[in-house]
Amino acid sequence: MRLPSSVLVSVSLFTAETTAALYLSSTYRSAGDQIWQGFTLLFTLVPSVLVQLTLIFIHRDLSRDRPLVLLLHILQLGPIIRCLDAFCIYGSAGKVEEPYVTITRKKQIPREGQTEEVEQEVGQAEGKLVTHRAAFARTSVIQAFLGSAPQLTLQLYICVLQRKLSIGRGTLMVISLLSIVYGALRCNILAIKIRYDDYEVSVRPLAYMCVFLWRGFEIATRVAVLVLFSSVLKVWVFPVVLANFILFFLHPWALFWSSRSPFPENIEKTLTRVGTTIVLCMLTFLYAGINVFCWSAVQLKLDDPDLIDKGQAWRRQLFSSSPAQGFWECCGSLCMLRGTLSQPGSMRSKPPGKETGDDPVCVTKGDMTQSLCGAV
Repeated sequence: MRLPSSVLVSVSLFTAETTAALYLSSTYRSAGDQIWQGFTLLFTLVPSVLVQLTLIFIHRDLSRDRPLVLLLHILQLGPIIRCLDAFCIYGSAGKVEEPYVTITRKKQIPREGQTEEVEQEVGQAEGKLVTHRAAFARTSVIQAFLGSAPQLTLQLYICVLQRKLSIGRGTLMVISLLSIVYGALRCNILAIKIRYDDYEVSVRPLAYMCVFLWRGFEIATRVAVLVLFSSVLKVWVFPVVLANFILFFLHPWALFWSSRSPFPENIEKTLTRVGTTIVLCMLTFLYAGINVFCWSAVQLKLDDPDLIDKGQAWRRQLFSSSPAQGFWECCGSLCMLRGTLSQPGSMRSKPPGKETGDDPVCVTKGDMTQSLCGAV
């Protein structure tokens, strides 16, 4: 069982950025800059609320009797309690015999070409950790592109106007940039895993470093250009960026309406049509925010049951706006797979006489796409 390090990284970036933003907003208030204070708080609180709602939605807390957890989410402390829960599950794993396990049959394809089938048991604890990792992968994307990216743009714009860089503002800018790059990294890894859903994907540390550097330079360049143009063409930049955002927001819906497909009903069984529409709107809102600041690595397809275009799209990859985009996608498909083909498993219970408990938590395709950012 792997250590939930990705959960710790997501919570650390979320906590550090929120703390730095609150401190910087207090300095703006002391200096009398109420406008900068308002925007700084706006780009801090809005993504924080969306993160809380996403965690509640993924873990289905509204259908459970967990008032303390809901209260902590209202107090914006949900990621911290979820992180503690994940590490408690990791620490207690193996100490108590689990009543149920999931049997997963995998076909390993060695280099010689001979197929070999192997069975693997997945217990309740590991299933819950998978749910936590999936949830925080999506909240990292929300925090990055609906909070950190606008925050970084705002603070860099203030630096250009005031022609000085304070320690608090510089700290917040560094943390925001790290959060954006990490969120973009999660987008890339998640895109590979969704596209090759039948395989067990293993990404090497060198690949992580390459994507981290590529995303860092890409996002830093876009933000710098946006800020420089904003400082010169103050009147024209806002309508251009807004039109770009609206175009990316409406593009998936235009494709969906042109396909004349039925309304998606597989997002969550407990949701009404209105709730499903709200979730899809938030999903396309996040998709638009990602495309404003960087390449999204996935394509939304609302008429698909998984909401993701899983086609190879080699032409789009090779002839994309950036050669590095096509290069990464082609290399990712050729070099990042371990070569193990997964098949749906079966549920096996322990022999009679053992203590029974709750059913194990299993992450399915529906769980992969159920959150507000579940498709990216």
